[in-house]
Amino acid sequence: MMMQRANLLLPVAIEATIQSQPQRGMATLKSISIRLKSVKNIQKITQSMKMVSAAKYSRAERDLKAARPYGVGAQQFFEKTEIQPEDKAEPKKLLIAMTSDRGLCGAVHTGVARHIRNELAKDDSQTKLFCVGDKSRSILSRTFGKNILMVANEVGRLPPTFIDASKIAHEVIKTGYEFTEGQIIYNKFKSVVSYQLSTLPVFTTPTVEKSEKLALYDSLDSEIIQSYLEYSLASLIFYTMKEGACSEQSSRMTAMDNASKNAGEMIEKLTLTFNRTRQAVITRELIEIISGAAALA
Repeated sequence: MMMQRANLLLPVAIEATIQSQPQRGMATLKSISIRLKSVKNIQKITQSMKMVSAAKYSRAERDLKAARPYGVGAQQFFEKTEIQPEDKAEPKKLLIAMTSDRGLCGAVHTGVARHIRNELAKDDSQTKLFCVGDKSRSILSRTFGKNILMVANEVGRLPPTFIDASKIAHEVIKTGYEFTEGQIIYNKFKSVVSYQLSTLPVFTTPTVEKSEKLALYDSLDSEIIQSYLEYSLASLIFYTMKEGACSEQSSRMTAMDNASKNAGEMIEKLTLTFNRTRQAVITRELIEIISGAAALA
């Protein structure tokens, strides 16, 4: 009786196995097809973002050429007067991080945050941070949240203007933090495929007044120096915002181009896998049909 029962169950098990194999093949084909469609949609998005970034990059490069005299003029005053930070046992530093609110642009923002993180790792007790852009805040607030004085949001959605830079400079002064030396950390645009992390010094009125070569300029009192330093801070911020915007758009254009190429390679591999899997399913079904016909003959 046991042998007869086993003989009756054996054809049922074989039939169930044969029926499940095409189902598994169809499930695999369906999952590959869904993934292939998803990658094609992503490729369309990255190609569109590349074209948008290319248009924005052209405008950012034109704006940068017009903004460079602001930064060069402010730097020449500090270079000619040979202003140096005050030598103190415990200097109080202010770091201004020039980033934006937008991502998908390579290591533009992480490079600025990495430099600041290294500076804060040396001495975070006497160093404060002013974040321009939400990306630097999101990276640095996890470990150095107590060092952040203020964050300027809504940066990078529209081309930066001098009014935006003036507002940021006003907020920097308004914080009331009395620092002995300051730095603006930003990305300096080099070419379409390269940029360089750079810094610009920021000085206070007492530091400038102690310069020996300040006598080169006539009729300079504390009020005039204070007014000029406020204007030069706005000019430097405006210049660095333009440099950062141009670097960001060029980096995003390169990143989206690389993403589109990677998506194209993945589409080719998935298409090949899909065709091979479909051919294997068809071949298996043909073998089953021929085997069934041969068994009935």
